[in-house]
Amino acid sequence: MKIRRLDLPFCLLCFSLGFCSFLRSVFCRGGLDSYNLPGFENGTSVGYGRRLFAKNPSQTSVDVAQGYMTNSELEKAVTEFGRRCSNVSRIYSIGRSVNGVPLWVIEISNKPGEEEAEPAFKFIGNVHGDEPLGRELLMLLADWICNNYMKDPLATLIVENVHLHILPSMNPDGFSLRQRGNANNIDLNRDFPDQFFPMNDDESSRQPETKAIMKWMREMRFTASASLHGGALVANYPWDGTQDKRRNYYACPDDATFRFLASVYSRAHHNMSLSTEFQGGITNGAYWYPIYGGMQDWNYIYGGCFELTLEISDNKWPPANELPTLWEYNRKSMLNLVLSLVKSGVHGRIFSSDSGRPLPGSIIIEGINYTLKTSRGFADYHRLLPSEGRYKVVATVPGYRSKTTSIWLEEAATTVDFVLDPEVGPQANLIGSACECDCGSLSRQGFVDLVRGAHFELTFILIVILSFLCFLLQWRIRSNLSKHRQLIGSKRPVAV
Repeated sequence: MKIRRLDLPFCLLCFSLGFCSFLRSVFCRGGLDSYNLPGFENGTSVGYGRRLFAKNPSQTSVDVAQGYMTNSELEKAVTEFGRRCSNVSRIYSIGRSVNGVPLWVIEISNKPGEEEAEPAFKFIGNVHGDEPLGRELLMLLADWICNNYMKDPLATLIVENVHLHILPSMNPDGFSLRQRGNANNIDLNRDFPDQFFPMNDDESSRQPETKAIMKWMREMRFTASASLHGGALVANYPWDGTQDKRRNYYACPDDATFRFLASVYSRAHHNMSLSTEFQGGITNGAYWYPIYGGMQDWNYIYGGCFELTLEISDNKWPPANELPTLWEYNRKSMLNLVLSLVKSGVHGRIFSSDSGRPLPGSIIIEGINYTLKTSRGFADYHRLLPSEGRYKVVATVPGYRSKTTSIWLEEAATTVDFVLDPEVGPQANLIGSACECDCGSLSRQGFVDLVRGAHFELTFILIVILSFLCFLLQWRIRSNLSKHRQLIGSKRPVAV
């Protein structure tokens, strides 16, 4: 049920794609194949190009960064936030940029730094150095949640039910240089492993900022995330590329879920959903402009994380006096996207019926070719799905019998815990036979020969010991199962 990498014999074509990022304005060429998708009746287009604006020479005569925080000012703001809101936050770094600038992260939670059976969300800003709006809005978001905790229900719900991680700037060097790429002039949103073309498979050759994100993803388990960009006004979702590099709608297994999440952001935005270029203010990345080595596809494939690429301003570097307005335009969307983790989908844990302990395993939705792993410690899962639908949820753990339950999602999230029974294998049969003292396989004459043998005393002692151990084992299993059912039954609904 896992997505497999696709090896295609078009490696030489990848080099031509790289030149696109150096053009002042690029529209990726490709055929427009007809298709039938919900919301795209009669082949209606959602847009014919993703604009990639290179560094504008006219900006060199104007201090576009005036009113924006410098890297040192941003670091000071993050540190100050950590002191002011220490009761609901912690500050940590995931690495450093090429020039050694720390990549600071703010975690917001009522139990920051602790592992809980709760979903985690991450925001990443300033992926491209010349798109700094995200770093400003993310600091405003952190401040708003801190200031409104226990005052506003949305802020309180996020703090108490989600672990929110905010990386204001992934590319501080590019910001200082006023350029798209990092200090090595590498586009960080083309530097991740790609499912179609193996151009980025050598991890040692990746940029330090990319390595930091990948290491972060291995250490943390994020349910969903979003990166903030500029240059358009649309919520973009996977896939970002295609097998043949042509521009057309290329849906990932969770296309319906991604359309739902993108619409959550777009509909709450001031005017994103009113776009005349993108129907509903959302778009499939491959249909807009195929890219390869992008971060959002990598998150979904390798990290089990549902990521959106949010273009939140037509102007890549808007004047600082527009920041308060842009914050108001995006505030509700940002909050609603985080809250979608607890207000939608199916959530729960997997337990063992024989011991009651959490069982790390996998969750599969029938009909969707995607496997979601539970956490290791709590064996909790948070499966995002569109609201108002019927789904069959399957829980699997190696060595245990899988279980399936049907759910109907309405507007609220659903909680389903699974209690799995161990599989009955050859070893289990052997133990069961010994415990049940089933001697049917031993003939009467064989038993007489055994009794008359020279090792009668030793055999008798072994039988007594084995019988006693079997008694203790069965007693412990029944005791643990009884305690487990009482505990689980009093707290959470259980699918049995």
